[in-house]
Amino acid sequence: MFAGHLGAALALGRVERRVNVGVLVVAALLLDVALWAFVLVGRESVTIPADFAATHQPVFVFPWSHGLVASLAWSALAGAAAYLWHAGLRAARTRAAALVAAAVFSHWLLDALVHVPELPLAGDRSLKVGLGLWQVMPVALAVEAIVFAAGLALFLPGSRLSRARAAWLTLVCALVLALTVAGMTVAPPPPSASAMAASSLGAILAVGASVGWLGRRSA
Repeated sequence: MFAGHLGAALALGRVERRVNVGVLVVAALLLDVALWAFVLVGRESVTIPADFAATHQPVFVFPWSHGLVASLAWSALAGAAAYLWHAGLRAARTRAAALVAAAVFSHWLLDALVHVPELPLAGDRSLKVGLGLWQVMPVALAVEAIVFAAGLALFLPGSRLSRARAAWLTLVCALVLALTVAGMTVAPPPPSASAMAASSLGAILAVGASVGWLGRRSA
């Protein structure tokens, strides 16, 4: 899931306009940043199964990034960092921190909808959960598209973006949705776990920076 996380971040961006929506996008994708970084250093793993061309579902071992306890810890750390960073918001600092923490934890909630039972509650040997919507891919993609569209529809009204910026933001978001659908349906298997990790980190950085720049409030 990628576009769905973007939609969750955009929806949260409506609550406090003074928090740059790019911050919320990166927060909503933080667990994946941790995952791919851990894959690159050998702390977590992703396996490309032989039937990937049919299922488009890698197999993950990711207790440090996507475990429930770990996700709560990442959420708390991100919220604390946001509280310190947004000192200029004064009384709204707590709200900004709560929104960033919520964006981080929304990732785990959305992933729990689509993954097969592979998200551990604590360590890798603990109970694993996941509703497995990816096993019915049309339904999973429809749910993701709805979350994405709802987030964009909530964010744009009142965003004080110029017409051009709003159009470009919509275009970037639509591209993310298109690439998400392609990645889950027709994309070939990645050449390696490391290549998948590096390309995913690059995509997260590019999307976060683009949305952050386009989503800046007008003076």
